[in-house]
Amino acid sequence: MSIQATPTRRAPAATRTRTPGPPPAKPLLALVLFPIIAVCVVWTFAWPTARTAPHDLPIGVVGSATDTAAVRQRLAATGDAFAARAFPDENAARKAIGDREIYGAVVAGSGGTTVLTAPAASPAVARLLTQVFAPAAGQTATRSVVPLPRNDPNGAALPSLIVPLVLSGIVGGVLGLLMVRRLRQRLLVLVAGSAAAGLLCAALVQGWLELLNGSQPANAGTLALTVLSIASPLAGLSSLIGPRGIGMAAVVFAVAGNAFSGVASAPDLLPVPVGAIGALLPPGAGVGLLRSTAYFDGAGALGHLAVLVGWSLLGLVLLCVSAAKSRPAPVAQD
Repeated sequence: MSIQATPTRRAPAATRTRTPGPPPAKPLLALVLFPIIAVCVVWTFAWPTARTAPHDLPIGVVGSATDTAAVRQRLAATGDAFAARAFPDENAARKAIGDREIYGAVVAGSGGTTVLTAPAASPAVARLLTQVFAPAAGQTATRSVVPLPRNDPNGAALPSLIVPLVLSGIVGGVLGLLMVRRLRQRLLVLVAGSAAAGLLCAALVQGWLELLNGSQPANAGTLALTVLSIASPLAGLSSLIGPRGIGMAAVVFAVAGNAFSGVASAPDLLPVPVGAIGALLPPGAGVGLLRSTAYFDGAGALGHLAVLVGWSLLGLVLLCVSAAKSRPAPVAQD
């Protein structure tokens, strides 16, 4: 006896269930936003670079009124590019450079002109001072007061560090947010993880590659605090408002923070007020603090340190607030 299979009937077209797709407006909105965001990101990086120029750049001038006449004429010709301070002698100017009060100095005398530079503060500014204040060939001497490390004569180490540090902070914040649930464990992951990252990165960059000078523990602490100042706010903001916090933190730190840091030139060379904004964000403050600990024995570090500590504490506080809001309310007992 043969058994015939009963043919299955297809449901009428009117009764078939369809997976709902996005509303027609959303693809159009995404199509419009995509190029706008791309243009904004490119503008954020390209505009400061295209408008790089000195703005009230602090430098020193040493010499009598007669000897410095030519120097002051060059200063007047540059408009507001430089903010010159008079120093009684070369030693005083050197001390001001070492204290990060000025970027360099011009010492004029009967024997010629000496340009004092600090490539460790900014290779771009050091080159600029030599070009602007160099008279006829053979009459100028250039002396580096705070030089760069032997293995980094062009100052490429810090610009190459900034993006990995920002990415490390973003990744660390995401890991602390997604892989750990309890508040204490999140705090431990962020703080201990940032400290370990700073130690390992300092051992790599300074201990092995020898691209930094100064105290290795101090540099490690700077790197760790820079990572924490990015990871902590990202985790705190995201735990409070959801995944949008990751995008907001990434835009502020990875886009604006990198573009406005001035690491490839100097904050004083960026358009106003870009340099000031960059100094208040973790990438710019981290670079400034690392210059202080690596090349200037900690001079000028206090402001940068305050910025990094402030961002780190803000993120940790946001984590605590989020944990308190998500904690279930106690059940009232009769």
